[in-house]
Amino acid sequence: MKTKFILFVRYFLVLLFVYAAVSKLVVFDEFKVQLTQSPLLSAYAGSIAYMVLLIELSISLLLVLEKTKLLALYLSYGLMVAFSIYIYLILNNSDFIPCSCGGVLEKLGWNEHLWFNITVCIFTLLAIYFLDTKAKSFYFFSVLLTLISVLIVILLFVSSEHIIKKQNPFIRRYLPHGVAEKDTLDLNVNTFYFSGYYKDKVYLGNTRSPLRFISVDSLLQREDYLIKIDSTQFKYTYLRLKTAYPYFYLADGSIPIVYKGQLNTTQKTKQTEVFSFQQAYFNDFIPIDSTSVAIKGQSSQDYKNVLGVINSKNTPSVSIFPELLQSDSDGVFDSDGAFSYSQSKENLIYSYYYKNKYFITDKNLVLLKRQNTIDTTKTALITATELASGERKMTTPISAINKKVVVKNNLLFIVSNSLGQNESKAIWKQASIVDIYDFKKDSYIASFYIYHLGKEKLKDLIVTDHYLYGLFDQKLIRYRLAKSLTDKFD
Repeated sequence: MKTKFILFVRYFLVLLFVYAAVSKLVVFDEFKVQLTQSPLLSAYAGSIAYMVLLIELSISLLLVLEKTKLLALYLSYGLMVAFSIYIYLILNNSDFIPCSCGGVLEKLGWNEHLWFNITVCIFTLLAIYFLDTKAKSFYFFSVLLTLISVLIVILLFVSSEHIIKKQNPFIRRYLPHGVAEKDTLDLNVNTFYFSGYYKDKVYLGNTRSPLRFISVDSLLQREDYLIKIDSTQFKYTYLRLKTAYPYFYLADGSIPIVYKGQLNTTQKTKQTEVFSFQQAYFNDFIPIDSTSVAIKGQSSQDYKNVLGVINSKNTPSVSIFPELLQSDSDGVFDSDGAFSYSQSKENLIYSYYYKNKYFITDKNLVLLKRQNTIDTTKTALITATELASGERKMTTPISAINKKVVVKNNLLFIVSNSLGQNESKAIWKQASIVDIYDFKKDSYIASFYIYHLGKEKLKDLIVTDHYLYGLFDQKLIRYRLAKSLTDKFD
C-alpha cells in the first residue's frame, strides 16, 4: 500500500510539474510578463521565469528515476512550500492581488490555489515519510527544507520590493482594476481643461472662452459661470484658469497680471480683483494659497527657465529661485516641466517633461528633496539652436516622457509616454498609462491603464477624493478609484 502511494505521489508530481512547465513554455513571453506583474517578484521576473522551468523539469526527471526518487521528493516538497509561501504573501502582504496564474491551475483563485499547494505538500511529505527509513533524517531535512524555502521566498520578496519601489529598472506593475469607468458627461465642445477641484467637485476652464468656466459635481451636474475682469484692453494670448478652493486665479503670463476671485459665492458671474500687476512675466503658474502663487518663467538674460513665487504680503512680492532647476544642456527645454501642488501636504512638486526627475519644495519654494520616476531617461536628449533674438528652438522635437502630472495628497499620478520592460507596443494604441508614486515615501506604487474612448485619447485628468476624471475630446469620463489606491492617500 505504501509503495503504491509513493508511486502515485511521484507520478502525480511529474504530471503536475511537466504540465506546468509546458504550459509556461507555450506562452513563455506572457509568462514573463505575468511574473513582472507579480507584487512580490517583479524585479527578478526574467531570471525566475527560466529558473522555475528548469527546476520543474529537472525535478520531474529525478522523480522518474528510482535512484533519485527520495531526493526528488524532498526537492518537490521544498518547491511546493516555496509556492505556498509565495501565495500566502500575495494574499496577506501585497499592495494588490494580481490575476491568477495560468497552466494546470488556471481555473483556481488564489485561496483555492493555496489550499491545493498545501494539500500537495502534505501528500509529498507523507510519501517521503514512507520512503525515508531514517526517522532522524526525515525530520531534519523536512524542517530544513521548510525553513530554506520560506527564507528564500521572503528574501526575494523584501529585496524585490526594495528594488521596485526605490531602484526600479523601469518595470511596471499594473493594478488589475486601478480605475473603473462609472459615468460620462457630454461637454458639447472640446476646449475644456481641468483647473482644479474641491472634494468631489471639479472645475474646468475653457481655452476658447477664457472668461467662462464650469463646475461638475459628484452627480455630474454641470453649472456654468462667467468671470468679470476690469482690464479687458490688454491683448491676452493665453488666459488660464487655476482654482484653489475657495479662490480662483486667472492669468496670462505674457501680460504681467493675475486676477483673483472667489468660488464660494452664489453668483453666476464671478467678480475679480487684481492679485498681481506688472510684477512678473511667466509661462505657467499654480496657486498655493490666498496670498501666493508659484510661477515658471524665463530669465530675461539667457532665456533659461526659472521658478519663483509671487506673494502679495511680501515686499518685494516676487522671489526668484534660479538654482532649483537642474540643466543638462541648454537650460530651456531640458529643464522644462510643470508644477503640481498638494494642499494637504503644503508641498510643490515640479516634474520635468523630458527626464525621469522631479523635486519637492515647501510652499515658499525651499527645496526639500529631489526624486526620480521609474523611467530610465536620466538626461533630456534634446538638441536646440539659438535664434538671433537669443531665444532657443528645438531642432529634434521629442515627446515628453511625463505628459501630465497631477497630485492628490501624497500621491503623484503621471501620464507616461515611455514603454517599460516587457511591455507591448500594442497597448499604446489602446490606452494611456498612468504611473503612481508616493512622493512622501519616495516610492513607486503601481500603474494602470485608461483606455481610449474610441479614437479619442486621454487629453487631461484630475484626481479627487474618490474619483479620477478624464477628458476625451468633448466627453468627461468619471472613474472610481480602486480601494487599493484610496487606501494609499495619506
